This record gives sequence, structure tokens and C-alpha cells, in this order.
Amino acid sequence: MATDDSNAAGFGEVSRVRGIAFEYLSLGASVAGLVALGVLLVYVAIDAFDLANASPEWLLTYFLTLVVPFLLFCLYSAGDPAVTRRVAGVLGGGLVVVAAAFAAIEAFVVTIPRLSWQLAYLFVVVAPTTAYLAYVGSRGRVGAVGFGLLGRLVGGVAIGLAVGTLFLVFDELVWFLAYTLGVLPAAALYAYGSRRAANRAVTAAIPVGLVGLVAAVFLRGVVGTYPSDLIIYLWTLAVPIAAVGAFLVDARGSRVGAAVVGGVPLALATAGGFLAGSVGLPGPTTLIVIALTGVPTAVYVHRVIDGGDGVVGLGLPLLIGGGVLVGALVVEAWGVPAPDPWLDPGYVTEAPSRTAAEAGLYPAIVGSVIIIALVAVLSFVLGVGTSVFLEEYTAGSGVVGSLTRLLQINIANLAAIPSVVYGLLGLGLFANLLGFGYGTAVTASLTLSLLILPITIISAQEAIRSVPDDLRRGSDAMGATRWQTTKNVVLPEAFPGILTGTILALGRAIGETAPLIMIGAATTVFSAPTSLFSRFSAMPMQIYAWAGFPQADFRYGVVAAGVITLLIILVGMNGTAILLRNRAERGN
Repeated sequence: MATDDSNAAGFGEVSRVRGIAFEYLSLGASVAGLVALGVLLVYVAIDAFDLANASPEWLLTYFLTLVVPFLLFCLYSAGDPAVTRRVAGVLGGGLVVVAAAFAAIEAFVVTIPRLSWQLAYLFVVVAPTTAYLAYVGSRGRVGAVGFGLLGRLVGGVAIGLAVGTLFLVFDELVWFLAYTLGVLPAAALYAYGSRRAANRAVTAAIPVGLVGLVAAVFLRGVVGTYPSDLIIYLWTLAVPIAAVGAFLVDARGSRVGAAVVGGVPLALATAGGFLAGSVGLPGPTTLIVIALTGVPTAVYVHRVIDGGDGVVGLGLPLLIGGGVLVGALVVEAWGVPAPDPWLDPGYVTEAPSRTAAEAGLYPAIVGSVIIIALVAVLSFVLGVGTSVFLEEYTAGSGVVGSLTRLLQINIANLAAIPSVVYGLLGLGLFANLLGFGYGTAVTASLTLSLLILPITIISAQEAIRSVPDDLRRGSDAMGATRWQTTKNVVLPEAFPGILTGTILALGRAIGETAPLIMIGAATTVFSAPTSLFSRFSAMPMQIYAWAGFPQADFRYGVVAAGVITLLIILVGMNGTAILLRNRAERGN
């Protein structure tokens, strides 16, 4: 027994040493990977925004007018003296350490290209500190209100622009019919069911909306004319504005919404038309942005003011906008040389060009938005439906059980197939056999949906399996059918996990290039697609094409701006899905 104890103790000691070594090796590998990725993103940002040519005075101006007020707002929201001391120590001490380390490296090791100690301090110290303080400040009531309002403003604009790009594919009549026959009835049923606690009305909202959208597409060929643009603008805006007015009247028991219901639609419609003409956006796109931004913002501001808690946070958008404006005025008055960024409004609104200074990504952005929207719908519906069927409706034994296990193995294997194989499948099946065309949005969407479908199915299955069986048995004991249990118990509990898998899958789809090359997608197009069967390009394809240009301005500045644009859209898409997932988790 003594020998056994000795061996056991020795084995335990060796295992502990190996475990510690493995832990630190894993930590070191993770840190090295994150540092390498961080360095890459820093240089991409420097090239995209031309920060290498930014003067120290320009950086100092915007640091004092934009970053410092934002940090003070977050510190005020946090209300913790310990956090204030910690942040002050990091900013002050980091300034000394970064400046000294940068000078030592350049003096004794190697000269660091396109990077100054001011930029190093900005990316190494200021950016992480700002992110940490934003997280801490958002947990306070003032910060929560401010970030909530800012999120509604930014999110409304982003979603409105994304939805507005679909006007380039479908004409105004289709959208007018879809809005009238699909969106409005679905919204009315959902509102009525939520207010009257009528579950059937809430459940019927989505089917009614889908039927209305399908009817709008078919009726497009029957209805030959449509109302004037002004009528469409008024109708598009009047309903959401009227809903806000009704909410205010109901909430406050007064006539405060009467003016909103009566006068604001006409004013916003007129302003929207002028704004659309001035910036070159289609009128419907402008009005969609106004509706998706103004309605949630008005309701949110009313709730905050009516509650009286955290009202100071409503000034965060004004603080940020004022900081940008004051910084621009100071820079112009001071005569400080400002950088000339590649990523500017012209870059995201213009077509590609052989000249780097005039190159734009707009057609590729429209193509990517259309493709990812179709992929999200197709993969989510097919993936969740397949996972529900496999987990809730198939037998676990017998012939059906064997077929189910065989299908599970094939789904797992499909997730490991290279993306170029899916490109060949899309070329042969969708482009040639079904005749959807080479390089069209339909072919690309179906191909990328197949690519991420195994990931969506597997993640959705894991989320469904995580739902405790006690909830299912409890629902069965109350007399619910299998579909009622699945719809009312299983899917709401599994929805956050399903969204997580969908986020990961869509993140892979939006950056794929090989399948698009195989199905014949164009590397460069000079106009946005006008239908789902038009020849299109996507952001990865356009970035890939620019990377092969011999000019240094294309290979560095223009490509870097494209990468930043792609990352912004990806982060925005993932952020929206994460917010939906968090809301679903809180609802559970």
C-alpha cells in the first residue's frame, strides 16, 4: 500500500506540473494570437484612416474634445471613486510607459513604420480603457439610458439603410403593397394581441405578415399603377407616427399626441424628400431611416422622461456630436493639418474606379447586404426547422432512429467540407441545373445558405438539447400537444443559444470568397444590382480584386478601408443579434 501511495503522489505531482505548464502555454498562445490580431487591426485602421499622417495636435484636439468628455460621462455614470482612480492611473502611467518603451525600441531595436508613440498610446492604452469604462458606465442608470438612446439612434440608421438598399432590387410598388398588406396587418395583430393578452393574435402576426409579403409580390404584376411618391411617403410615415401619438396619449391620458399624429407626418415627409434629394438617397430609404430611428427613439425618450430616472443620460448623443463638431471647429481655426482618410462618405457611396482616390465600395456593399439578408432568412428557417424535427419529432430507436443517427453523422461531416466544394455544388445545382444564373444574388444566397446550414443545425440542436426535460414533461402533463410544447416551451428557452449559433454562421458567410468565385460572381461591378437575378459583387470579392492591383494606394489604403467597412458591418450585424439574444435571455 505504501508503494501505491508513493506512485499516486508522484503521479499527482507530475500531473500538476504538466497541468500548470499546459495552462500557461495555452494562455501564452492566446495572448500571442490576440496581440498579433490587434497589431494587424491597428495597421489596417492606420491605413484606412490615414492616421500615419495625423499630426499630434490633431490627435490631442479630438482627445480633449471627444474622448475626455466621454470618459467623464462614463465615470459619472459609474459613480465609483475606485474606478476613477484606476482609470486615472492607467491613463497617466500608460502615457509614460508607452512613450518610454516606444523610444527605447526605436533607439535600440528597430524603427517602427507608420506608427508614432501617440498612436501607440491611443491604441494600446486609451482604446482598451475607453472600452472598459464604457462597460462599467453602462451598468449605471445614467449610462444605461445614454447607451440605450445611442444604440437606438445608430441601430435605427443602420437598419434603415440596410432595408433601404432593398429598394434597389424591388420597385416602390412592391414595397407599398408589402407595407400595406403585410407589415401593417402583422403589426396591428401583434399590438392588439399584446395589449389584450390575446395569444392567438400574437401567434397569427407572423403568418399574416408573410402571406401579405407573398401577395405583394404576386400582385405587382396585376396592379399597373401606384400612388404618387408623396402619398407613399405620407402613408409610410403616418402609421408609425400615429402609433407613437397613440402611445403618448394612452400613457399620459392627455392630448399630447394630437399634434404628432396630425402635423409631423407631413413635415417629415417633406423634409425626407428634400433630404433624399440633397444626399442622393432614394426617398423611401430616407423615410425608412426616419421611421426606424424616430419611432423607437421617441418612445424610449418618453419612457425615460416619464420615469424620471437617468434623464441626464439622454445627453450622451449630444455630448458625442458636440465633441466631434467642436473638434472640427478647433482644428479648422487652429490650422492643424488633418489626415485624409480613405474611408470617407464618398468611399461608401461611390462605385469602384481605376483611380484610388475615387474608388468606392457602394455596389459591393449593396450586394453583400442583399446576400446576407437572404442567407439569414434561409439558413435560420431551414436550420431551426431541421433541428426541431431531429430533436423533437424523430424516434430514438428502430429503423427511424438509425436513419436519424446516420443523418446526424452526415450533418456533422458537412460542417467540415471546404467552402470551395459548396461553390462547386452551387455552380452545378443552382446556376446550371436550376438556371438561377451565374453570379446572381439568388445563386450566391442559396450556396452560402448550404455552406452554413450544418453549423446552424448543430448549434440549434445543442440549444434545444440544453432545455431541461422537466419543462417538456410539465407541459405534457398540462395537456399541451407536442407542437404547443415545442412552440411555447422549447423554442423560447433555446432561442438565445440558437441566435448564438446563427451569429457565428453568418459571420463566416459574410466573409467567404471561394464559393462566390466558383459561382461566377463578378470581382467588380460599377452599379448596384437592380434585381435578385442581376450580376453582382460582394465586399470580399471587391477587396480581393483591389489586393491584386499594382498601385500601393490600392493595396494599402483602399483595401484597408474595405476591411474596416466589412468589419463594421459584421460587428453591427453581430451586435444586433447579441442584443436580441440578451433580450430573449432576460425574457426567460
